[in-house]
Amino acid sequence: MKIVLLLVLLLVIVVGYLHYPKLNMISGYAAKNMATNVFYANRPIDSINTYDNGVPLIKLAKTKVDSKNKIVNSSVFGMLERKAFYREGLGAVLIDDDYNTEQKFIQPKRSKIDNKLPFPYGDILPKDSLFSTIDYDKLNTAISNAFLENHRPNLKNTRALLVVYKDQIIAEKYAEGFDENSKFLGWSMAKSLLAAVFGTLEKEKNFDIHQPVIATLKNTGWENDERAQITTHHLLKMVSGLDWEEDYTKISDVTKMLFLDRDMTKSQALKKASHKAGTNFIYSSGTTNLLSGVLRAQFKTYQEYLDFPYTSLIDKIGMNSMLFETDMEGNYVGSSYAWATARDWAKFGLLFLHEGNWNGEQIFNKTWAQYTATPTKESANEYGAQFWTNTDGFLPDAPRDMYYADGYHGQRVFIIPSKELVIVRTGLTHKGRTDSYDIMNKLVGDVVSAIKD
Repeated sequence: MKIVLLLVLLLVIVVGYLHYPKLNMISGYAAKNMATNVFYANRPIDSINTYDNGVPLIKLAKTKVDSKNKIVNSSVFGMLERKAFYREGLGAVLIDDDYNTEQKFIQPKRSKIDNKLPFPYGDILPKDSLFSTIDYDKLNTAISNAFLENHRPNLKNTRALLVVYKDQIIAEKYAEGFDENSKFLGWSMAKSLLAAVFGTLEKEKNFDIHQPVIATLKNTGWENDERAQITTHHLLKMVSGLDWEEDYTKISDVTKMLFLDRDMTKSQALKKASHKAGTNFIYSSGTTNLLSGVLRAQFKTYQEYLDFPYTSLIDKIGMNSMLFETDMEGNYVGSSYAWATARDWAKFGLLFLHEGNWNGEQIFNKTWAQYTATPTKESANEYGAQFWTNTDGFLPDAPRDMYYADGYHGQRVFIIPSKELVIVRTGLTHKGRTDSYDIMNKLVGDVVSAIKD
């Protein structure tokens, strides 16, 4: 028995030594992920531990859920404990010892559309409509294949798949434990959401994306160097020229921001310029959170900032399940933290499919949808404005006019104007974005091939 205990102790010491710098990230990820999944998505704790947090390194963390106070504590072998706290209307946040959980939290003012209109303009599903242009046998095969685990060792782990054609749901399937009411974390699909909010800002407040960021965002420290030329356009297109390391496998700029920073809007702003603005593409979650800071600077009060994404966009199109989470300083974490049901993510895609028009109301200008979908050459024609594009056929079996919101673990909202099609896919796919091209190409290609021109 003593030998066993000694071996266990030795193992703890070795693991702790090798991964100690990462423990903040490991325990922070586990706590934050558990908190919103439990207190907002209403997921079972055992399921989260087994699947969502049961991935390499993260599974080392042990979490304790305090349902009464809506707090989750997490640590690895008792070291570097992290705490996540859930706030109604604002979501969960990793907190430090200075954070006051007893404070009165200002919440965004929500307005729920409760009408009897059919989806997507309401939540009533119409009676099944059969389209002569659809090969339903091929479509059903495509949907089934998306859930078929024929892609080991990196399992697909598809959780939801929704296909909308000509504004009607033609296919919808969920993995066991999930349904049409389940709320899914979009991860970096939040970037696309924030870009859409800037579209509404342009329309409602005549915001000029081509003016320098320092014209409205103060205290950047950019006034006397080349960063003074950076515009919101540069940020949206990820060509600001600011240095950034987006690596989730180690302690990097992005992991320090997500798991340590109180104010995530400042992480990118503190970086020096490594290239002239507009000349080099660097994918950066810090850039999107800097955009959140730019958005906040457009309003006189914090309440106005909190309300705007919901009043100008989210609630207007009936995304009633949507939660856009904030950091400790109350900034929307535009890089990573937006939750919604598959049907509400589909509404988001449909808004872009219809170029900003929602049941007759123009939510953002038609030109904004076109701007979003236009790739920048600095990204090798792969990135638009907080959306990815297929202009050069990176997914060869998908139409070239397709563009999409893309999130960690295989979250996608594919928008295909030429086919009048939106495809929503959520999951827990342990492959990187480009490594999962084959899975996504197969999915989109199979669905598209089922629709006749």
